[in-house]
Amino acid sequence: MGGILLLAGFELCGAAAAWKLAYRRGMTVRIWLGLCLGLVMMMWFPALFAFFLDFTAAANWCGLVLAALCAGAVWLLMRRSRPDQKGEPIPWQLLVALTVPLAILGAYLQYTHTIREIDGALYVGQSTYGDLCLHLGIATGLVDAPFPPTYTLLPGAELGYPFLSDALAASMLIFGSSLRTAFVVSGSLMLVLVFAGYAIFAWELTHSRMAVALAYVIMFINGGLGFIYVLDGAASDSTMLREVFTGFYRTPTNMPALNLRWVNVICDMLIPQRTLLAGWMTLMPAMYMLTLAVREGGTRTFVCLGLWAGAMPMIHTHSFLGLGLVSAGAMLYCLARPLASREQLTINPSAGDQREVLIKFLIYAALALALALPQLFKWTFPQTMGGGSLAVRFNWVNNNGDNTFIDGYFWFWIKNVGVVYLLALPAALCMGRTGRALALGALCIYLVAEIFQFQPNPYDNNKLFYVAYIAVTPMVGAFMVRLWNRLKGLKCRAGVLAALVLLATLSGAMSIGREVISEYRLFSAGEAGAGEYARDTERDSVFLTGTQHNNPVAALGGRQIICGTGSYLYFHGIDYSKQWNDARLMLEAPADNLELFTEYGVDYVYISSYERNDYDVDERYFIDNCPAVYSSGDVTIYKFTN
Repeated sequence: MGGILLLAGFELCGAAAAWKLAYRRGMTVRIWLGLCLGLVMMMWFPALFAFFLDFTAAANWCGLVLAALCAGAVWLLMRRSRPDQKGEPIPWQLLVALTVPLAILGAYLQYTHTIREIDGALYVGQSTYGDLCLHLGIATGLVDAPFPPTYTLLPGAELGYPFLSDALAASMLIFGSSLRTAFVVSGSLMLVLVFAGYAIFAWELTHSRMAVALAYVIMFINGGLGFIYVLDGAASDSTMLREVFTGFYRTPTNMPALNLRWVNVICDMLIPQRTLLAGWMTLMPAMYMLTLAVREGGTRTFVCLGLWAGAMPMIHTHSFLGLGLVSAGAMLYCLARPLASREQLTINPSAGDQREVLIKFLIYAALALALALPQLFKWTFPQTMGGGSLAVRFNWVNNNGDNTFIDGYFWFWIKNVGVVYLLALPAALCMGRTGRALALGALCIYLVAEIFQFQPNPYDNNKLFYVAYIAVTPMVGAFMVRLWNRLKGLKCRAGVLAALVLLATLSGAMSIGREVISEYRLFSAGEAGAGEYARDTERDSVFLTGTQHNNPVAALGGRQIICGTGSYLYFHGIDYSKQWNDARLMLEAPADNLELFTEYGVDYVYISSYERNDYDVDERYFIDNCPAVYSSGDVTIYKFTN
């Protein structure tokens, strides 16, 4: 309960501050911005104090006090501000109608996909089976830990992965929330803010109920033409359709064997990738403010946008980079077509107009970089550059790695993204100045992500492509409305619109259906108990374990292990070869490698079916020389004594 109260405290501070800062916007927008601001405060403020106090209750109390002081300062400085609504607010009925159904779906998936206990074992869904353990381990590993944090998966390796979304969960753990509650409550809240935020952004760009509704559907129930492959295969093999809903990653949005890689954003991005979820929670307000800045040109909006963007790198670096690229494209367009008086377009912009536009964007960039560069140099660049991740790779995952294509260039994008890819260009050309500015920004993302690979796994560039997708889907929704109006009087227009929506969403709907019914055991009852035991050991305890990704010591206990799974470490650009080999030596020949136990300071040895299957474990040595301090099912933990 204490963790939820802490969360509520930060949210109240954020809401109070945003109520004054966004006094010219509608009530729904101010509440949404305030809740987003509260979560950003909860991610960042305790972390600032943790540099001096470690990530403890004291650091979190200080962070909450700072949030309250910030809210109070905003009210004091803006006490004379009066609500002076500018622009037409999004109809609250539309916002509720769009947000509530997906919010219920998202909360249900959070509930079923986050270590749900059944007879002592912990279960997850298809999409969270792989990623969840990383985030659990970061959160549990941060509790009362020195700061800046290190990986629990590798001794001494500084945590360069964006960790602030998991730090939020760690704060709730410190104040008494269970691990499951911390993740489900905060994850569900962030989902609601993403869903509502996209609707608000789409409204600000289109001011059309129908366009927002269409954009919302194709954004979150997204999928390409993969369903065609499924239905075609099912015609000759009836089991193929059944496997979509029963197999492991057999959905029409995620079939690597068929080069279908444009995954559904709910199933494979927002639910399992907690860092991206937090990133989009901050990205939606940024896109909203960028839209206002481009259309209205207010200096105050550019300042707020710069401060907001500066907080993003260690929440989600890809979202920060995507926002930067969208902003760069928007700036280039605005320099060519600056906003004149009375918000009219200047046909032949003067040097003064261009100078004003440039100055405002430079203010935005300077503020963002002043806050972001320390994060990038401290965490992001050492991991990206040091891991050798940055490379030139044309055409994303359609590249075989030798500059040959798996599919034809355009066919790859058409079959993956589908209708939205085909309509994006005409939709952008039909937009006004603001829409075209954002469309040019989306094009900048597309070009950069098509040419450069930023992480060892080229697939991760999709986190950039999806930022472009967020920018263009409202335009596609508006284009569909334009098409609807052009076909007025024709009986076929309802059928045309329905066909477009069906083509854009059928693959996504099938993927969501599969995710809803998916269930996989992540930890047995014995493994879950071992995680609890590990959590109760000394804070600096070190465990020798195998390298399985579902490692309860690291994920549930938050304790240091010798070497975690390469599925995480390799794709974070970290060299773990020595530790991997040393762990094997200690498990297979402990008597001959006692100096390694001393070198790593091993306190406990964890043996389960994974270790017995993956290694030739000399368990007899541990039985004879080390007392067993935990035993359940096939899991035994030995207290190492030398």
